[in-house]
Amino acid sequence: MPDKPDVSALLGSRICHDLISPIGAIGNGVELLLMDGVARGPEMTLVAESVAHANARIRFFRVAFGQTSKDQRIGLTEIRGILNDLAHGNRTTVDWISPSDLSRRETKLAFLCLLCLETALGQGGRIQVERGDTRWIVTGRSPRLRIDPALWEVLSNPQAEAEIGAGQVQFLLVPEEIARQHRRLTVEISESEIRLTF
Repeated sequence: MPDKPDVSALLGSRICHDLISPIGAIGNGVELLLMDGVARGPEMTLVAESVAHANARIRFFRVAFGQTSKDQRIGLTEIRGILNDLAHGNRTTVDWISPSDLSRRETKLAFLCLLCLETALGQGGRIQVERGDTRWIVTGRSPRLRIDPALWEVLSNPQAEAEIGAGQVQFLLVPEEIARQHRRLTVEISESEIRLTF
């Protein structure tokens, strides 16, 4: 019997698919204007940076929220490209340590965990993602973590009551993806570090 379709992932894939082309076209248009010298100055720089950031976010969201199959793969070069493009103007840096060829489904889970850590690193910090032989360790570090205990409880206990808005939807998706991949998530939170192991 086939698995039940993941409706939220299908929706994420559809939205990302429909947005990536027009954002790419805008980026190409801005590049042509800059090459021709038609438009220069801080305004055009702002537009170019905004388009590049939007493009990077869509590529990240495509992995984090999109549909994946069991056999789908993603390369380390593509992952690092997405993360490097996202890093421009960001106070949080991401170090990604893994083999060069990864399961896209596992990477999706790691990206969702990254989004969870982002909520706690509002002042900036460092995230390390490490894929070992059998497990993933995603660690966020900052001298000033911003922790909502009820929100983080949802990762360990999906039945926990927490007020979750659109900006925290990843906290609902991580337990679903953990169950789909038949994994177990461990959450460790200290004063300056959050470690997610699965």
